[in-house]
Amino acid sequence: MELPRLYPILDADALARAGIPLIAAGHAVYDAGVRWVQYRDKQATDTEVLERMRLLRAVFPAGEAVLLVNDRVHLCAAAGADGVHIGQEDMDPAKARKALARGRLLGVSTHNVAQLRAAVKTGAADYLAIGPVFATASKENPDPVVGLEGVKAARALTQLPLVAIGGITAESGREVIEAGADAVAVISGLLPQAGRGMSERVRDFLAFLR
Repeated sequence: MELPRLYPILDADALARAGIPLIAAGHAVYDAGVRWVQYRDKQATDTEVLERMRLLRAVFPAGEAVLLVNDRVHLCAAAGADGVHIGQEDMDPAKARKALARGRLLGVSTHNVAQLRAAVKTGAADYLAIGPVFATASKENPDPVVGLEGVKAARALTQLPLVAIGGITAESGREVIEAGADAVAVISGLLPQAGRGMSERVRDFLAFLR
């Protein structure tokens, strides 16, 4: 499996704080040329997640784009998702793999070398995430920063596709890739800023990551 250089996460809380409707954000990412996205919503009910995934699937058509849902393994099939991304506090990766239909993708977040080793050992993940690389405001209680050295250490431990996340900007994205990440996952860094809309911000990242 090959990851795109930019891995946008449409986080419901971050978008709400910025006053951006979820579907408008989805269109902005799609219009910028991105065909891989994760929807994350820790507060919504299962019914709300299913409805929002249905709307996002219309923006990111099946077969043309990869649409992942965060955490809700049990909703993957009903949501029409291409896969699920789980964290350390979510379902065990081996159990998640068994629960997913054949062909569905599974991503697993890790925050240190020990967690990454454990995730690799399960053999369940299609790709792994490491972070936060830099300080981030996207989580209320973020894990300790791993830095570029943490990305390098993670790269040395696995041949699986590797996503780096946490405080990554367009300007720092290239050095994160050079440290060994296949992709950079971004939440707040894609939000409108300094007169540049979300599509423009996505294009800024893509330009730096080439």
